[in-house]
Amino acid sequence: MKILGPSRSGLSTRLFGVALIVGISSSPVLSQSFNDTGDILARSAEVEDIDYKIMVQRATQTAIWGMPAAGMIDFLKGIRRDLGGDYNDIIYLNKPFDSKHGFLTANDVTAYAWASMTSEPGPLVIEVPAATEKVNYFGTIVNAWDVPIVDVGPDGFDEGAGGKYLMLPPGYEGDMSLEEFTEAGYLPFETDTYEYGFSFRPKLTNGGTDADAAEYAQTIKVYYLSEADNPPPNNYLEASEVPYDSLPYYNETFFQDLNDYVQNNPIRPQDKVMVNFLKDLGIEKGKPFEPSELQMQAMNEGLLLAYASMQNYFVTPGKAMIPLWVDDSGEMRSQWLIWDFADGQPEAGFPYETETEVLVDARAGGSYFWITYLPKQLGGGTFYLTGLRDSDGEMYDHNQTYKLNVPADTPADDFWSVIVYSMETKSFIRNVDPVGLSERDTDAMQANEDGSYDIFFGPEAPEGMESNWIPTTEPYFLLFRLYGPQEGWLESGWMLGDLEK
Repeated sequence: MKILGPSRSGLSTRLFGVALIVGISSSPVLSQSFNDTGDILARSAEVEDIDYKIMVQRATQTAIWGMPAAGMIDFLKGIRRDLGGDYNDIIYLNKPFDSKHGFLTANDVTAYAWASMTSEPGPLVIEVPAATEKVNYFGTIVNAWDVPIVDVGPDGFDEGAGGKYLMLPPGYEGDMSLEEFTEAGYLPFETDTYEYGFSFRPKLTNGGTDADAAEYAQTIKVYYLSEADNPPPNNYLEASEVPYDSLPYYNETFFQDLNDYVQNNPIRPQDKVMVNFLKDLGIEKGKPFEPSELQMQAMNEGLLLAYASMQNYFVTPGKAMIPLWVDDSGEMRSQWLIWDFADGQPEAGFPYETETEVLVDARAGGSYFWITYLPKQLGGGTFYLTGLRDSDGEMYDHNQTYKLNVPADTPADDFWSVIVYSMETKSFIRNVDPVGLSERDTDAMQANEDGSYDIFFGPEAPEGMESNWIPTTEPYFLLFRLYGPQEGWLESGWMLGDLEK
């Protein structure tokens, strides 16, 4: 390692390096004698409820570690519980989500398609349809840890041509090589979990509608490679009127999720330490999950701290998010924030691992506590602004009424959208209508003389402004999306104003 110092000559640089090394060598970092025990034996004898306290610690740390896996399991649980479906069924919408749906920071303007799948029986084929004149997909296939495997569609691996994406299970040793699979017309990918998910967002063009997106979703196919000569028909389950819920809940069901992950997937080398910790909570591969009352109590206590830690990561400036607009001195010009992922993760495709560590906190509080299905490569024609605080720098108060002015020149070639999300669940607030407003709603909204729109947030609509109002019945945050952000908009000087009381 080179040690560089402020110097005028090579000699002074060398002297600076030597001085620094000597200083480090002589620094009393561990200034204690062999007899300085600190009475650890006597002090440790006073610790009570050791097993329980260890269980609580195990619960906290494994919950933060397992956040992405729990979130992915909940998609499958919702498919089974709310739709009567199972692995490899395709879920689609005739119209976008609304407040009865539980889905981390989903939008309310597009009719998604999604599925939960497994390759435990063997290699799995996911046929993604080619783009049409009216519909194409932006989306990602992920593993059981929500790690992106591949993006699909015009912005993804198939570039809009569609394709047979082949998920090879962990340790697969078949007769064909990756090259031979490719020559046979597949798009093969080696994976490290059995379970996968996909969430595809339809892009509508040339007058395409939600009905076109629903029809397009029913051309997705999922089957096993062993069935490729005669694939069985898929089950297509429509969920727009069903209160489908894929949210994680921070109670004993969270550890049911982690148990499902452990039972349904091979244990990866990077997860062995945490899987060992789960044994203290009654989770062990190949054994039924039958926790005692004490273990349940420890889980709930540990989850409280885990949730508090991830929530703190989410709302603390400089952790999950940073300001977009700052002046030359670094002072904030606006309270709107952008996502600040861990260094190198967007470029690496969001594995949340480096050569030396698993980025547990950044992976949980910095992402999967509040979002799912990150793309392999950022892009896809959407820019996200996150709102937590008003013009005074105070967290939004759901009992107050705020106004947001959306300028007429908002730089979105497709449209803009603003959605209210529950601060507690990171999904839509339940039992409100609407959950958001967008440029697609402006025919029914009141415009200002300059072409801008005032959007109101609060427990009640201002008189006469019901069409421009989004209800807030609990603590919340906002996502403002630019669909099709205009080229060069960041350098244009355009800025979205803060919420004003």
